[in-house]
Amino acid sequence: MQVLQPPGWARPRGYSNGIAASGRMVFVSGMIGWDAECQFQTDDFAGQVRQALQNVLAVLKEAGGGPEHIARMTWYVVDKHEYVGAYPQIGAIYRELIGKHYPAMTAVEVAGLLEPRARVEIEVTAVVPA
Repeated sequence: MQVLQPPGWARPRGYSNGIAASGRMVFVSGMIGWDAECQFQTDDFAGQVRQALQNVLAVLKEAGGGPEHIARMTWYVVDKHEYVGAYPQIGAIYRELIGKHYPAMTAVEVAGLLEPRARVEIEVTAVVPA
């Protein structure tokens, strides 16, 4: 993967402006903070982020991929203030599970998610070497 950083642009924190990659495309649908049995273990925002990222990684592993293959992430959050307030915990969880790999990333505040207890939904596009 090649991080795309236009000359003169400030380096973003926690994500990349763009990624170029070649290989097998893997699309992971939106993952929420419930476990493999579709049960929520917490209503805590950071706790749901942890579970959603673990779910993303479990699906990605099925394609032979890992966190280093993630090219793009989209986060849907129901409360941007809750998201921003949890930055320190989210950052620690992200580095624990994903490491220091920062793909292109977008976060969007939404009116709600289909699962009423869900606080966050994360979808991923990955490129696994062929």
